[in-house]
Amino acid sequence: MAASRREAAGRKSAARFIVVTGLSGAGKSAAIRALEDLGCLCVDNLPTVLIPTLADLDPGEGARHDAIAVVVDARDRLFLDQFAGVFAALRAREHLQTWLIFLEASDASLLRRFSETRRPHPLAPAGSAIEGILTERAQLRQIKKMSDLVLDTSDLTVHELRRAFGELVQGEDGRGRLTVTLLSFGYKYGVPPESDLLFDVRFLPNPHFVPELKALTGRDPGVRDYVCAGKAVEPFLEKTSDLMKFLIPQYEREGKSYLTIGVGCTGGRHRSVAIVEQLRTRLSGVSGVRWRIRHRDVAVRTGDDEQPAG
Repeated sequence: MAASRREAAGRKSAARFIVVTGLSGAGKSAAIRALEDLGCLCVDNLPTVLIPTLADLDPGEGARHDAIAVVVDARDRLFLDQFAGVFAALRAREHLQTWLIFLEASDASLLRRFSETRRPHPLAPAGSAIEGILTERAQLRQIKKMSDLVLDTSDLTVHELRRAFGELVQGEDGRGRLTVTLLSFGYKYGVPPESDLLFDVRFLPNPHFVPELKALTGRDPGVRDYVCAGKAVEPFLEKTSDLMKFLIPQYEREGKSYLTIGVGCTGGRHRSVAIVEQLRTRLSGVSGVRWRIRHRDVAVRTGDDEQPAG
């Protein structure tokens, strides 16, 4: 990356504006989806003339988007004539931290992708794909030279492409966007369909049968202490925490955005709630992820004529 871009990266006040371009079929659509998952406000196939207008947007303090990213390419008929001047003007803006990323791939990879999608090349709608590829590669040679990063996607999977953009947007780690949800639930109300991993804690002592605890939830100290007094709790928490500390980085490296860990008991009010709260405490040292706690069935009241809750 050019020195001027590194200097810009150090100015925290500078807004980030990422322009993605390159060869048709090189993965620009996958790139824009990856940037969107990483917190960017994304626009695909924006007319070149509108780039300065988008760059003028001020999301303001506290905005949910970390940066603005745009894909521009040969689909815009004026792209080749206008882009160099438009982008030079963007780089002249002191308040803007601007990156130009160029995606390319080998002729063989591009031919395979056009064959798989059965779409014509935008520069050769009535000709062969290889004609369009060679024409576009020649036309974009100067824009490629302007770029801060040239990324060859010939052998990249979608996950590897996402990781590359994560490193750009979030630093060398490229981490910090995985959201991990610890979800308590009751089996009597159904297994949460969004769960990636499931743990059944119905083997633990059930506070439902203790009159003074029945109306409480796993967030109350009395229920927590009752559940955690079981002999199997400590080994379960220790082994499960160790497993999560191993698995979470693996899911993160694979490019997963969301991981939901379901913990279930009978009614979802006592044991599963207490265990989720304990797991969150034990996993507090796992950095670089966003944590969410959700107790799906904690508000559900179970009548005496129904099967035991908890």
